Amino acid sequence: MADFSNGLGGQAVYIVVDERQLVTSGYVASFGREGVPSMGFYSGEFREWLETASTVDLNAVQGFVLGDFADRSSYPELIRNHSRAPIIALSETRSLEQTLELFTAGIDDVVRKPVHVREILARAEAVWRRVNSAEEKTTIGRLKVFYDGRDPEIDGEALTLPRRERHILQYLVRARGRRVSKMQLFNAIYGIYNEAVEESVVEGHVSKLRKKLRERLGYDPIEAKRYMGYMFVDRS
Repeated sequence: MADFSNGLGGQAVYIVVDERQLVTSGYVASFGREGVPSMGFYSGEFREWLETASTVDLNAVQGFVLGDFADRSSYPELIRNHSRAPIIALSETRSLEQTLELFTAGIDDVVRKPVHVREILARAEAVWRRVNSAEEKTTIGRLKVFYDGRDPEIDGEALTLPRRERHILQYLVRARGRRVSKMQLFNAIYGIYNEAVEESVVEGHVSKLRKKLRERLGYDPIEAKRYMGYMFVDRS
């Protein structure tokens, strides 16, 4: 189903696993309409991909979406041996027993179909926030980024940022080395149901953030490419 011979190219992607091509192709198309790259796998080829994927490709995964397939409960342990990205299971039945089984197996969240991919993105982002809160901070050269509401620090001094810019920096630092789309940033910062805000507002926030970082660091750690998105690059 998926052609993974050339890798993921460092893009931040979602992985969809199901035995039905109609399901995987449908979700891949839906992610695409939201500006989010994704790939679909049958369960067998997904296992093969996990075992052979490069570290760069594994680190590019922003979330795993597991549909209905045999032995699904065994996959969270397999995934955790290679990645810490959120694992979201799709449920086609309202079954408490199945839901509890999936959580026990290590699934991060369970959503009942039909579900919009924007909800999947929001749930995955919520899992990432919990993971990052536990980590407390990320240090990249002279820059420290916190996940508990504090402003970042450069050379030990706070860089005061508005909430949106702080969240954008946190998101990009977490995905450092991987390119994320403008839509991914928008969904992460504004949420999936905010129809009152234009997606283009992200460009303004990123521009202001880049200027502040450049003034304090002496260089711009955020690389922007038209139509491709943004990437935090460690230039320290």
